[in-house]
Amino acid sequence: MTVNASKVVFGDRNLNIEDIVDVAFKGRGVSLSEQPQFAKRIEKGADFLDKLWKEEGIIYGVTTGYGDSCTVSIPANLVEELPHQLTRFHGCGLGKHFDTSETRAIIATRLASLSRGVSGVSMELLENLVGLLENDILPRIPEEGSVGASGDLTPLSYIAAALIGERDVVYKGQVTSAAVALQNAGIKPIQLKPKEGLAMMNGTAVMTAIACLTWKRADYLCQLATRITAMVSIGMQGNAFHFGEALHAVKPHPGQVLCAQRVRQDLDSQRAPRNSDRLQDRYSLRCAPHVIGVLQDTLEWARGVIEIELNSANDNPIIDGEEERVLHGGHFYGGHIAMVMDSLKAAVANVADLLDRQLAQLCDYKFNNGLPYNLSGAKADVLPINHGFKAVQIGVSAWTAEALKNTMPASVFSRSTESHNQDKVSMGTIAARDCRRVIELTEQVAVACAFASVQAIELRQRQQQLDATELSQSIQKSITEIRAISPFLDSDRPLEAELREGLNAVRLQLWTLY
Repeated sequence: MTVNASKVVFGDRNLNIEDIVDVAFKGRGVSLSEQPQFAKRIEKGADFLDKLWKEEGIIYGVTTGYGDSCTVSIPANLVEELPHQLTRFHGCGLGKHFDTSETRAIIATRLASLSRGVSGVSMELLENLVGLLENDILPRIPEEGSVGASGDLTPLSYIAAALIGERDVVYKGQVTSAAVALQNAGIKPIQLKPKEGLAMMNGTAVMTAIACLTWKRADYLCQLATRITAMVSIGMQGNAFHFGEALHAVKPHPGQVLCAQRVRQDLDSQRAPRNSDRLQDRYSLRCAPHVIGVLQDTLEWARGVIEIELNSANDNPIIDGEEERVLHGGHFYGGHIAMVMDSLKAAVANVADLLDRQLAQLCDYKFNNGLPYNLSGAKADVLPINHGFKAVQIGVSAWTAEALKNTMPASVFSRSTESHNQDKVSMGTIAARDCRRVIELTEQVAVACAFASVQAIELRQRQQQLDATELSQSIQKSITEIRAISPFLDSDRPLEAELREGLNAVRLQLWTLY
């Protein structure tokens, strides 16, 4: 990704998903707002909190313990040490570590929330978060250990720990201690103020960051599945009228209408021939706009929910410096992200299932309208020992099955924890990770189906049933891009390396779509 000269500015305006994606992949730098009212708002909250705990002495998470320990009073001489203790006892995450782009997205998402100015944090804390991103000092954050309330406590503790110079980070591509990385970057470890440990950790930044990244991948997958459908329709000699404007106008779900329009443009049906003797194609082609359209509409709904969460204050308590009041609540609860991720992964998995069925048609001589067995391009004399896409189709079936298996909603598996203080939790972070896994599997399905659909089109050309001039420019462009990675399969060869290269192209969103 090339670096854009413009920076993502925190505190000036609401951010969108693309802002977080740009920061995640270092497409844009970051900075804090230079507007005077921004610094004033941040300072008001921090000053009010500092005055309040010294005068009144009872503020949750400042002069009390956390969660079920809220009845425990903290002696004045220990108040300033309490936030550091919070970061330390939450250092118990396990599982794989989030990758570098995910970690950058998590830091940016936490920064977005704290920049709302109602968390009682200092400018110094915000500046140090910017410093982590600008110097690419990335805490090693384990993926497992959050139930999504009280926020993403354990994973976010690894960012808080890095700010105070503890635990490990990735710096200049190497794992090193946070203390060494900060020193090399010229950043002084921060002394967390009384609420800053809680403000850093008590929120939905991990699940929301992963939601932003998965949304972007799902959006690209939606477009790719549409392009593949058009190519499969050509390879199957399908009926273009299944995507007609008048047909879809009478059931006008916006996503369905958009998908049909895209396929219609790809087919350029005024030129594309129809040789099939079937009046109606099987459902995986005829109903493709209805399946992919559900994903398209889910994406539109999901964007709104994710961006509200992204631009929210989601810790507890809320510190209103303007009105000088403390508001206790449960904004750390990740229910909206959990529901979005559970819904999105179901819509994506349905698209994997659709593509799996399209590939099954292409490979099966009983259904593919005269194409060779398993799309083999071998010559007649060696055709009996060639198997084309047979094993790829089995792989696609396996990846699809695993994607479908992972659609069980995470949000319904709330667990009462932390001495029954957290007796209803969101599971939002698990839902986000599940959604990411479903997307990974569906990307694998899509790459294999893209290869197969191009193979089918070229087989039709070799059968002299289709001329390249009959293909729209968008289809010709896709064929060129795919063939640059995977040449025509004229005899059996291992396809793993080509599939992986195609997967990389999809994850970097290199193929030209809509």
